[in-house]
Amino acid sequence: MRRTRAASLAAVAALALLLAACGGKSEETAPQNQGGQAAPTTAQPATAAPELKLGQSSLGQVLTDDKGLTLYAFTPDQGGTSTCNGTCAQTWPPLLAQATPVGGDGVTASLLGTIARSDGGMQTTYKDWPLYHYAGDEQPGDVKGQGVGGKWFVVGADGTLVKKAGTSSGGGYGSGYGG
Repeated sequence: MRRTRAASLAAVAALALLLAACGGKSEETAPQNQGGQAAPTTAQPATAAPELKLGQSSLGQVLTDDKGLTLYAFTPDQGGTSTCNGTCAQTWPPLLAQATPVGGDGVTASLLGTIARSDGGMQTTYKDWPLYHYAGDEQPGDVKGQGVGGKWFVVGADGTLVKKAGTSSGGGYGSGYGG
């Protein structure tokens, strides 16, 4: 009985640390796929020169990677410094680069850049916003991370954050958190 209680307390402590990593919302740290299972939370490997494009979503045209997966910005990152590290970066993998990113159709090349992360990687930026994927997004057009915790938003073609709520169900990924 004591082992079970100790294990439960350890699990609660671990969950508290996980929630603290990205602003305290469980949706930010424990995304689930449509089947209700935990979505993968592994960081993406650095791409030699990531190509950014515009893709269609329920929020209109948004910035995506070369596979069409939506890119997000984290509002505490103002000033071009990434503040999502550690556990947060597992749920919100940064778009890493080994070389200068490339802009596809509709993407303004002069708004692209990179910053050095505290973990030593180089992260792609757009209009000084460090860019991230959301582990809960499974296919092109998904915007399940939109509005999560009131801090995560998709990025528009002009580099501004799209702060309206998503229209897809999102499986509980933050629909209804938009501002």
